Amino acid sequence: MVEAAPARGATLGVEEEFLLVGADDGAPAGGGRDVVDADRALGGPDGGPGLQRELLATMVETATGVCTDLAGVRAELAAARARLERAARKAGLRPLASGTAPMAAPARAVTPTRHYRQMARLYGRLADETETCGCHVHVGVPDRESAVAVLNHLRPWLPVLLALSANSPYHQGADTGYASWRVLVLSRWPTHQIPPRFASAAQYDRAVAALRRTGVLPAGARNAYWFARPSHRLPTVEVRIADVAPGVDGAVLQAGLTRALVATALDAASRGRPAPRLPDHAAAAALWTAARHGVGGPALHPLTGERVPAAEAVRALLDRVRPALEASGDEAEVRELAESVLARGTGADAQRRAGARATPGPGGRPPGTWGRGR
Repeated sequence: MVEAAPARGATLGVEEEFLLVGADDGAPAGGGRDVVDADRALGGPDGGPGLQRELLATMVETATGVCTDLAGVRAELAAARARLERAARKAGLRPLASGTAPMAAPARAVTPTRHYRQMARLYGRLADETETCGCHVHVGVPDRESAVAVLNHLRPWLPVLLALSANSPYHQGADTGYASWRVLVLSRWPTHQIPPRFASAAQYDRAVAALRRTGVLPAGARNAYWFARPSHRLPTVEVRIADVAPGVDGAVLQAGLTRALVATALDAASRGRPAPRLPDHAAAAALWTAARHGVGGPALHPLTGERVPAAEAVRALLDRVRPALEASGDEAEVRELAESVLARGTGADAQRRAGARATPGPGGRPPGTWGRGR
């Protein structure tokens, strides 16, 4: 455990991806452009980022601005979700906060931008089938070298963040048996995994360049798809492991834990403490276990690799980042949110409870998951 943490107020921001579904049948609907246009017609955000189209036309993304505390993150997330709901309603749709599409639907159309068309040409059917929605947290760091050092310290804890966020048990009308099917879908892509260890930013950049040369990344790609990565243009770390949360509380929990993990990593690196030596096979095993069970079953302990109850892994994370949470003033809120997930279950558990109550329809038995949290 670290003895200290950087000063409070490290910058952070959150991006959330949502499905767009029919207002009546709940099936994915390709209205991304209509929703973005509706948002602009309604006046868009008050000085913040607008809605953005995503890889598939059935998806849309919201983003906070640069925040310095969780209260700001919470307020901006709630405002962005409310704005998305208004714009979707104007387009005759509704947003769905699920990591995968619960309902079956026809083939999806790739959003016709140059970047997404290039991805579709390179990855073929993978692009068509990656209708997945995540929660991405960006945290400010001093520089790119620090960002890569942080990645090495984050690696063991990424599966715990996934377990807490798991919110994609259904896919195409069927229960997959997983808490996060989204991660299984993404694992088919090259580099969509826990990042390897890197000794420096230069080594990281050489690895990305090598992946471009081999043809597994688009020719113009500036970064890989790892579940945590440094920004290619800003001094930030982006953690992309979490499923989109059913409510604002889940996204705030991810933001608070991620910033605390980054602060803890920076502190350890400044003291010359090496990152835990987590072998790649152990990282893959921990990730699969988190995707399979969420917080309702076993987990692999982030530091020992032993099989433990998921709650033990979550509390190990809370203990690990406690000094950083205390320094930022987030300890009480983050611990309360995490304990609530352990007590009530994840979004995946809520989806299954809703699915058990729902009347089966033509595309299966989907729950409607959309909430703003508190």
